[in-house]
Amino acid sequence: MTRFALTLEFDGSPFMGLQRQPHGPSVQQAVEEAAERVTGETITLHSAGRTDTGVHALAMRSHVDVAKEITPFRLMEALNAHLRPDPIAVIHCEVVPDDWHARFSCIGRRYRYRIANRRAPLTLQRGRAWQVPQELDHEAMHKAAQALVGRHDFTTFRSAHCQAQSPVKTLDQLDVRREGEEVIAEVAARSFLHHQVRSMVGCLALVGMGRWRVEQVAEALEARERQALGLNAPPDGLYFVEAIYP
Repeated sequence: MTRFALTLEFDGSPFMGLQRQPHGPSVQQAVEEAAERVTGETITLHSAGRTDTGVHALAMRSHVDVAKEITPFRLMEALNAHLRPDPIAVIHCEVVPDDWHARFSCIGRRYRYRIANRRAPLTLQRGRAWQVPQELDHEAMHKAAQALVGRHDFTTFRSAHCQAQSPVKTLDQLDVRREGEEVIAEVAARSFLHHQVRSMVGCLALVGMGRWRVEQVAEALEARERQALGLNAPPDGLYFVEAIYP
């Protein structure tokens, strides 16, 4: 049995998330079915993250165990052939030790959130960014974001359906910058709560619009209750960027 690490890129728009779901298509199901057609084996995909419905990935790290003799290049090429026309691509494949695990060996995860800050309708970026027509003050957003960095109880920014045992997480980075018409949030932590990134970005957008004071983000955090959340950003603009390993 050989363990292969896969790096996946995908458009999350047609999927109910990465994990298998009983009520709709998932990235995991698509990759597992492609792998089973390639190998003739029952394959389970393990991944570093569990992206929600509509969330995208630039480089999701995953792994599969395969008994069949096959090289990483041949496996990657065969998977990509069988994944068509689904918007999923294996962009890297390598053999890893048997004790390496895509999820449990991961010590950090990075996400990016893209806001298209323009009035004109989206064409090329439709479904791949959150459109906010009001002018956003990205500097105020960045300033407000710094109150969330560090170890906190993130109950306010946690989905009611979150299955994590504790709402306490350590946020390593939350930077907001502007690139032309785009406002981009870069977020990093060891792990995240369900909807945490989208909830934080939604509240920061309220600051950028001038509907919230800069201090209100810290106040919402201190409230430790979901009712204090101002806005949950849509999944369109969220991308899993990187899984970090020792």
